[in-house]
Amino acid sequence: MMKTVSEIENNLAVIRQKRGLSAAHLAKVTGVSRQTIYAIEAGSYVPNTALALRLARVLETGVEELFALPGDFPAPDVRIEEAAILSGPEVPQTGQPVQLCRVDRRMMASAPSPVPWYYPASDAIVTAQTARSGMAKVQVFHAERDFQNRILVAGCDPGISVLARHVQAAGFELVLAHRNSSQALELLKEGSVHVAGTHLRDEASGESNLPAIGRLFSRNAVAVISFAVWEEGIVTARGNPKAIRGIEDFARPDIIMVNREAGAGSRNLLDAQLKRLKIGARRVRGYERVAPGHLPAAWRVQTGDADCCIATRGAARLFGLGFIPLVSERYDLVIRRQHLDLPGIQALLDVLSRSNFRRELDSLGGYDTRAAGQRML
Repeated sequence: MMKTVSEIENNLAVIRQKRGLSAAHLAKVTGVSRQTIYAIEAGSYVPNTALALRLARVLETGVEELFALPGDFPAPDVRIEEAAILSGPEVPQTGQPVQLCRVDRRMMASAPSPVPWYYPASDAIVTAQTARSGMAKVQVFHAERDFQNRILVAGCDPGISVLARHVQAAGFELVLAHRNSSQALELLKEGSVHVAGTHLRDEASGESNLPAIGRLFSRNAVAVISFAVWEEGIVTARGNPKAIRGIEDFARPDIIMVNREAGAGSRNLLDAQLKRLKIGARRVRGYERVAPGHLPAAWRVQTGDADCCIATRGAARLFGLGFIPLVSERYDLVIRRQHLDLPGIQALLDVLSRSNFRRELDSLGGYDTRAAGQRML
């Protein structure tokens, strides 16, 4: 009887990286597409016997080292250390991320600030602007830099910053432009960015992104690459003091929410839920109050400015807030096909398949990266 995908585990990504091979190179020498290698590593595709043997030969290992039944591979080492929490106004909650640094003989754990209290990196300043044309004169600080090693990404998932750190290690830089899903796709359509991140759920079919992308682009214009499946839901104050149980509670007079801007996936989700419950927007206190992103919305809840918002589990976990899941949906990266061969895009696609990147993103909570790098269109 043929084994299903869920019944087979694989160690392909780990061994490939140990051999120093990119997914693109491994695909070429084994006669398959790069997407096939990513799908095998993600566990969404089981190769036939011939391909398994070719992979083993190229990687100089045995088939049993690459593929096994569940439980046959040894569990990855989990390193546990004793660390001193750096004192501050709030103690990190279980599940919150920390950064480690050894100070003399002590391992210190510091919770990074969810809000960047520093001046952002910059390359230039605007010296003159023409409002109608959207063009500007800029004074560039680094005359020798041509910016060719950069990829411009528009989207709203804070997890893209994790991808950016890993891509930078490969010699390329992701320039992140914070835009909601609809705005990101529009920027891609007009040719202003290399990559658009989106999580627009089609309420009729339950499908993530592809219906919305199909309305904007012809079928052969773009490639759609899975980034992660995440959970989106209601973020509440720590301990949920207002006892919020669902969207129906948003109509209570003692609940104040903070919303997302029109066109955001979170706003669309809220509107669909309110429509299903036949709750008018006017009955929801704070419906017109807008926060420009998942983390800014969660921050408003953390500061007590709002009782709740719609955001991801990862955003709630970063601030140590409560979370009530509503849907699981896929966050995709949309790339114009003519950009797929850019070295920076190739590096980005390669990182998506790496286990160290996936582990870091998974650790943030609410992310499932098993299909990361899989081509959806």
